[in-house]
Amino acid sequence: MSDRILPLKRRLIIATTAVLALGVATGCTSNTPESAGGSENGGTDNANAGSNDETGDTVTIGFSAPAADHGWMAQITAAAEAEAEKYDDIELVVAEGTNDVSLQISQVETFINDKVDAIVLLPFDGAALTPVATKAMEAGIPVINVDREFESPFAARATVLGDNYGMGVSAGTYICEQLGDKPNAVIAEIAGIDSLPLTQDRSQGFEDALNDCGQNVDNRVAAEFTVESGERAASNLLQAAPKIDAIWNHDDDQGVGVMAAIGNSGRDEFFVVGGAGSRNVMEEIKSGDSLIKATVIYPSTQGADGIRLARLVAQDKALEDLVEVEIPREIKLYAPVVTEENVDQFLPTAFQS
Repeated sequence: MSDRILPLKRRLIIATTAVLALGVATGCTSNTPESAGGSENGGTDNANAGSNDETGDTVTIGFSAPAADHGWMAQITAAAEAEAEKYDDIELVVAEGTNDVSLQISQVETFINDKVDAIVLLPFDGAALTPVATKAMEAGIPVINVDREFESPFAARATVLGDNYGMGVSAGTYICEQLGDKPNAVIAEIAGIDSLPLTQDRSQGFEDALNDCGQNVDNRVAAEFTVESGERAASNLLQAAPKIDAIWNHDDDQGVGVMAAIGNSGRDEFFVVGGAGSRNVMEEIKSGDSLIKATVIYPSTQGADGIRLARLVAQDKALEDLVEVEIPREIKLYAPVVTEENVDQFLPTAFQS
């Protein structure tokens, strides 16, 4: 699995007050005055680039995430485990995936009692896990928050996030480019769970991007991030809309059902854009024979990024491509569009729906 994890250089966007697109090298420099020293042009001296990948003090990292009940979540844990295996100085303790909030809280309590050096936590419920994450931080154990944010800034040393709003913007921008100035284009959206902020953010980004090119969402239905719900929602959409030019489906896992419904309908007058970046969707894109022409990445590498950051924090190191000598507070990963032209770049980190 480890050969399927791309270097951080390709994947990280450092979020400060504004989100800055920065390449983060696979190696990082140690957090010392020497490594932070500037060169004549104001940058850092990269002569020792990669030194952070050399074996250092062994650190024990506790990892907890929800149950692997769909492809994206399964890959989160698999990628984290594969990343830890790359380092001789990481001892990774993986708690059993669970959607039981009380059990996940207990798992973090165990990490605290065992005095691990760092915790990487993708909470089933960010609000519910905030108190125990704060407790870990107060015990001197840095917490790396992944994907679902805590309610308090005191609950995590660093947070790794996907860009839900950016997914919508990327999907809408791509659809605008494909439709050009086509008048009266009919654009449909198959969302995820409407009550979730992440779904609301994706839809808002999509709407904003379409509005920017003079288009709008004509038909919208919501699913539940499952195959069954995707098929049901897509069937309802196709019955309600006799003509469609483009469809954005928020999630490639539910997209399996979406494409089944489209196949059953026999309709092919539109193209489809997926979401999240599954391997099966990328393979369809690569074939060139599918209605799916693109998908928008929501990285399943976030757990792996969390492992790397936890190791650096626990070893008092920083990111080599930044002049800053501390790990950033927040890292927001980019939401690129995968098409037939660039699909080979993204296949190695894709998850299987």
